Order: sequence, then C-alpha cells, then structure tokens
Amino acid sequence: MGLLDFLFKPGKPAQQADAATGSAAIRKIADALGQMEPDRARYVASFAYILGRVANADLNISAEETREMERIVEGLAGLPEEQAILVVQIAKTQNMIFGGTDGFSVTEAFSQTATRAQKLALLNCLFAVSSSDHSISQVEDNEVRKISAELRLDHSDFIAARSLYLQHLEVLKKEEDD
Repeated sequence: MGLLDFLFKPGKPAQQADAATGSAAIRKIADALGQMEPDRARYVASFAYILGRVANADLNISAEETREMERIVEGLAGLPEEQAILVVQIAKTQNMIFGGTDGFSVTEAFSQTATRAQKLALLNCLFAVSSSDHSISQVEDNEVRKISAELRLDHSDFIAARSLYLQHLEVLKKEEDD
C-alpha cells in the first residue's frame, strides 16, 4: 500500500473525490520524503502542507515565513537542511497553486490520524509561521482559526495558542495606534 493510500483512506464517493484532490497536493512532498517510513512521511508532508496553507493565507509567503517553515520541518522530521528546504518549497508551491482546493482535504486527513498533542503542536507552529515576520494579519489569524476547527480542537485551545502571539496580531496593533 502506497503513501497516498495511507493518507487518504477509502470512504464514501464524496470523500474519495476530496482525497483525490488532496493527493496531488502532497504527492511531490511525499516523493521528497521517499526514504522515510511511510507513516512518518505522511505526517511530515501533511504538516508542511498545512504550514504552507497559513503562510499563503494572505497570498504572500514572506522570506521569514519560509525560513520558519524550513526550521520547523527540519526539526520535526530530523531532515537535512537541503531536504527540509525542498519539502517547504514544494508545500509552498502546492499551496499557491491548489491551496483553496486541497487545504481542507489535507487537514482532514491529518486530523484523522494525528494525536491531540500533534494537533496542538501544529497549532502552535501555525502561529509561529504567521508571526515570523512580526505580524499576524487578520486573514492569517482567521485561517489558523479555521484550521483549528478542522482539526477538531476546542476554541480554548485556539485561544491558548493565540495568546502567546498577541503582540503580533495586526488587529491589536491598529487599536494601539488609534
């Protein structure tokens, strides 16, 4: 059974169609992780893709966001720097091209297999990526909130993670300027 079979388990026809759209989004990432154990590769590929989803929420993936994604993926997977850079580049490209279409299906697949601790770690990493340029736009904050709900995390989990990054929220910076 291949990596994509593990990631997108068979289900109802509508679920299978969603899975098919998501499979193309991570196929290239999974290929870059070909030497890794399949379950671990699926986890890293999905994690990287979801990080890219937040980075691309405002339609601008900054250099700071890219470096933070690379740092997270390198540490998460224990990858050499060059391989982490490749995985992040692929995740960014897939998000820029197919983000709206594949975002939900990849996040749904991740949610079905990840533990609560892994989901909370992802949530914190989403805020780390979005704040890496010292600014979390309203659209990025909304995307993190949406992903948190798709991961079936409680609103209190979202608030707890977000509270660590309040100084970067643009909506609060605007209020301070007024």
